[in-house]
This record gives sequence, C-alpha cells and structure tokens, in this order.
Amino acid sequence: MPKSSPSTKKRGRTVKRRSRIRRLGESAYGLLLVARTGLMGALALLLLVAGVWTSWHTARYAMLVEARERGTMTVAGCQDDRCTGPYVPAEGSGRRRERVSIAAAAAPDEGERVEVTVKPGSDRVVRTGPGGILHAWVPFAGSLLLAALVVAGGMKLRRTAWVMGALGAVLLGATFAAL
Repeated sequence: MPKSSPSTKKRGRTVKRRSRIRRLGESAYGLLLVARTGLMGALALLLLVAGVWTSWHTARYAMLVEARERGTMTVAGCQDDRCTGPYVPAEGSGRRRERVSIAAAAAPDEGERVEVTVKPGSDRVVRTGPGGILHAWVPFAGSLLLAALVVAGGMKLRRTAWVMGALGAVLLGATFAAL
C-alpha cells in the first residue's frame, strides 16, 4: 500500500496536509507574484513621474501667469524641429527681439502670429493658451500610454490600464485638435 500524506480530523472531516516542500514552494511562488507586482508598480510610477517631470519644464511657462515676458511671435520660417521669427512683447512685459524660436509642433503656419512667453535666459519661447498647455503635457500623455501597458501586462489591472490609456489618448487627441 503506498504511503499517503498525514491526515488530521477537523470538525468530523478528514483533511490531508500538504508536505513541507509543497508549502514552501507555494510560499515562494506567492512571494514571486508579490515581487513582480511591486516591481511593475514601481516601473509604472517611474514612467509617470518621468512624464510629469519632462512636461513640467515646459508647462510651467505656458500655464503660470507670473512676471514673465509675454507677447506674440510671428512665424517667419521653420527648419527641422524649430520655427523662428520676431517677438513683440505685451505692454510692459519685456523687450522686443528680432529672432526667437519655438517648437515646430506648437507653431502655426508661416506668417501667422501666436501668443508666447519667453523662457528666462534664452531666446526660446513657449506657446501659451490652451494649445500651448496641451502641447506641454504631451510627454505626460505618452507616459500614461506606456504605463498603461505595464499596468495591464505586469500587474494584471486591466480596468486601471484602460483608464490610463484612455486618458493618455484623450490628451494626445485634444492636443492634436487644439494645434
């Protein structure tokens, strides 16, 4: 007769006990699942923080109305990923500049004017208004999309991932529509 695992009586039922090796294996597997979920959560958080950090470097100029140089820029020409043109300040908001540059993705067509603010200590400008604010948050939208993949695949939180992905897609779509 084969040897069976030890059994105990509990409330009138016979319950078979698992071996010590099997219980240890189940504990190790559970620990691996917890570690994987924690690691993927940390990676998703890192992606989101990096997206906010990158976006904030531009968004703070487009969003905050502090004592910064604000005015209008007329797009004279575009090369590669930058467009240039003259800058005219708003009343009492700085000095006139012959040539400032703006990201080509945020610039309108040549000859058009756009409201901008000058980054301190440079000749680079950032678009203001709804289009400029949305354009500044594009890196965050991309990080939302990437983090959604990590949350869905690594953490198995499908609904949360769908919400994150949808928010990223809506932000990108709104930016495209605004510009």
